[in-house]
Amino acid sequence: MSLESLKIQSLPRFSLNFAANIVAALWMLVGSVRAFNWVKPTFGQFVLFALLALAVNILLAWLTANFGSDFNEQGLISYLIWPTIMLIAGILLAKRTLNYSLLFVPVILWLVADTLLILVQSGMQFLSLQNWLPNWMYRILPDLFVALFVWQTAALLLIFAKRLHWQWWERVIMMVGAIALLVVWQKNVADQPIFKVKNQNPTISETAFYAQPMILADHLANIEKSETGETDWYFMGVAGYSELDVFTNEIEQAKQLFDVRFGTKGKSIALINNPNTWQSDPIATKTSIHETLQTIGKQMNADEDVLFLTLSSHGAVDESGQILGDLVLDNPPLDLDDIDPVWLKETLDASGIRWRVIVVSSCYSGAFIESLASPTTLIITASAADRASFGCSHNADLSYFGRAFFAEGLRGDKNTFDNAYAYTKKRVGELEALLGFTPSQPQMYVGSLMKTALPELEQALFDNSQEPTMPADGKP
Repeated sequence: MSLESLKIQSLPRFSLNFAANIVAALWMLVGSVRAFNWVKPTFGQFVLFALLALAVNILLAWLTANFGSDFNEQGLISYLIWPTIMLIAGILLAKRTLNYSLLFVPVILWLVADTLLILVQSGMQFLSLQNWLPNWMYRILPDLFVALFVWQTAALLLIFAKRLHWQWWERVIMMVGAIALLVVWQKNVADQPIFKVKNQNPTISETAFYAQPMILADHLANIEKSETGETDWYFMGVAGYSELDVFTNEIEQAKQLFDVRFGTKGKSIALINNPNTWQSDPIATKTSIHETLQTIGKQMNADEDVLFLTLSSHGAVDESGQILGDLVLDNPPLDLDDIDPVWLKETLDASGIRWRVIVVSSCYSGAFIESLASPTTLIITASAADRASFGCSHNADLSYFGRAFFAEGLRGDKNTFDNAYAYTKKRVGELEALLGFTPSQPQMYVGSLMKTALPELEQALFDNSQEPTMPADGKP
């Protein structure tokens, strides 16, 4: 049946036409000409789906900009070009075939498909912001979104080619050319969304820049010397990544827990990369970490005292997604070197700190165990060396590991690190299974001498603990 003889009749109710157009778009997306049997191309349906498609595209652009952006007129124009092309195509088809029921067919099918697929993309983008997607999906999302845009337009062209009885080779040439054009188009307008984040180079004030050496010196000067004959615990936290508050929250709340409950006040320090703490806390760099460990080492009694060192940040990967095994240090506009485990081990050894409990909260943090392992060290990591950990989103207060270990595992009657680790591994595993994530597999290592000394060292820490002030939700 040709396009000239195609008869399209509307249904008596607006809602039935609405539902029929959705069914038509679904048939179109699977490349079936049955779409023509269902489509109801009235002017009212065109207006409705034009508004719906525009609304969901605005929603996706807003979610993609992560709730902080400005309206971009160029992005709106870039989007409107395609429904305009579809409308013009319908006008040309109607005039050429003298079948004016075709007028809104291309644009309605395209708009309905666009509405459905953009709703899917918006849902995926929301899950991405919540950090609820499997780790591998974050790498393919941009290409997946391009593929969905290409799919809806290519499917529309395909069903018209079928209806016009094109030869198979004509369809192949048309589809290859169309897909190439659509991919190039989408790639080139990717930097023109409807809502666009302003690209601003990070800056720091002159006051903050010159204050940093004094801030670090003041914090180091406040670290007290240990008492001979007693086991003292020292706390050192490193929040490495400045663009997410979750890492800062994790270190600050862990420090509060140790200071208030475990009595490390006066023997604790936090190095924080965050734009809000430039003038209050020392920043986390390899230099500041080295100086801090040197200072703590001088204040400790190497035979009696213990350092609790916790680091929270992203695990480093290269542009291809290859795991590097390092911990990211990021604090624009500074260009910082990441922490590699071999350097951290050498820095700890040079400080003279013998007894160490090290907790690394990041993706791929299990890579630190081999390098940091020693007879006098206990190491707990949020994940295996080849696994991602979860919960590091913009609106998260703590990561899944940080909440389970610091806010829950070190509270109550779980008065050993082994118990806290076992609880954390079980709790994180349950949450990841519930959300369908690949298990992060938290790890624990205990050195041979540490196994013997740990019960006595833990007794010095846990037996003097006060009532917990850090509730289970992780908020002080």
